[in-house]
Formats: sequence, structure tokens, C-alpha cells
Amino acid sequence: QVQLVESGGGLVQAGGSLRLSCAASGSIFSINSMGWYRQAPGKQRELVATITSSGNTNYADSVKGRFTISRDNAKNAVYLQMNSLEPEDTAVYYCNGLIQRSMFFGANYWGQGTQVTVSS
Repeated sequence: QVQLVESGGGLVQAGGSLRLSCAASGSIFSINSMGWYRQAPGKQRELVATITSSGNTNYADSVKGRFTISRDNAKNAVYLQMNSLEPEDTAVYYCNGLIQRSMFFGANYWGQGTQVTVSS
């Protein structure tokens, strides 16, 4: 069994910052890419940022220059530093990981989500 647990969401004023954290635990052989997605009310879930095991990153255009994704491979953790937050960033943020439970079995795992609310 593998679990992803997020923390760090909350309510912040526009222009403020938040840092999200996500830790993977359980039967883990290795972790390939990790990332953050978000889903606003009435909208589909969308990619925010991803990071590979070697540190290559990818960002949605809407967050480039404001958000920074990082990871700590020793802790099986991924982080999202969010600066200059805008009301449009309000959403439930989900952690995602492509995780190998053995050399021969890997799957995509999701956290339970953490609410980020940005007030204007």
C-alpha cells in the first residue's frame, strides 16, 4: 500500500504565499515523477507542476514565475512554493506520484487533496 499525504493549504490574501508539502509512504521501491494538480469548482483537474527524479521540472503557463516545485528524494517528498497568489489559484491541490512498488510494478497515486483559497 502507498499513501500520499498533503499539507500546507489554507486561506491567504492575494499576493501572499503558501508552501504545500506532500510525503509518500508505504511499500515504495522508487519514485519516478511527482507533481501537483489542482481542481477548481466546476472545472477539470489540471496540471500545475511536475518534477522528475533527476530534478527536471515542468509548469503550467499560468503559474510560471510564481510557483516553484521541488523534491527531497531521501524523504519521498515533493513541495510546491506558491508566491504572488491570485484568486484564480483557488482550488483543491492534489499531490501525484508515479511510484514503483517493485522493479516490475508501478502505478499512479494521488493524495487526498488540500484546499487553497486566495481572497481578493
